[in-house]
Amino acid sequence: MVKVNGADLDLAGKTVSAYLETTDYDPRRIAVERNGDIVLKSQYDVTVLEDGDRLEIVSFVGGG
Repeated sequence: MVKVNGADLDLAGKTVSAYLETTDYDPRRIAVERNGDIVLKSQYDVTVLEDGDRLEIVSFVGGG
């Protein structure tokens, strides 16, 4: 299981990119942290999630 923003999901073996494609997140407006380290957008396609990983996904919202 991979914990994503506090929820346990069965994502082991999938890439960050593959997971994001199943969500409503706009990859241009988010930051992804894996086990305390920022995942560069250029690495989404090659970062394979493992059992026990913790992802935090933060969306950026414009406003003023």
